[in-house]
Amino acid sequence: MLKIIIEKVSQSENFNLPKYHSDNSSGLDIVADINNPINLKQNEIFLVPTGIKLKIPRGYEGQVRPRSGLALNHGVTILNSPGTIDSDYRGEIKVILINHSSETFVIKPSMRIGQIVFSPIVKVHLKLGSVNIFETKRSSKGFGSTGLE
Repeated sequence: MLKIIIEKVSQSENFNLPKYHSDNSSGLDIVADINNPINLKQNEIFLVPTGIKLKIPRGYEGQVRPRSGLALNHGVTILNSPGTIDSDYRGEIKVILINHSSETFVIKPSMRIGQIVFSPIVKVHLKLGSVNIFETKRSSKGFGSTGLE
């Protein structure tokens, strides 16, 4: 099991540590570390603090991902999904939410606004050459070229 050091930087009275909400959850739910509700209007973007800093080990990253219920039921998602947290970042984790709904969405204190998944990273060495050496059936046909069925 990967061990991650977490630091509380919250000034909120509603602070909550990230946690798994089921035995088979791949992501830890992270919450809005705010004292007062925030009205997120249609197409509005807001940077939501979480009240935590992480020390992610070298060779790993954190990925902040949307919660499906917020997206489906409210049209609210994470703008830069997934948001990458590199192992050398030490600032507070914040989540960029956007409201794609026509209705105002209220971000409440301690509301679960995203989830964070930790993954190993693979560093690559790029070598200049021709990508046409190995032609495939798809090759460079582009977006949607494999069809829907």
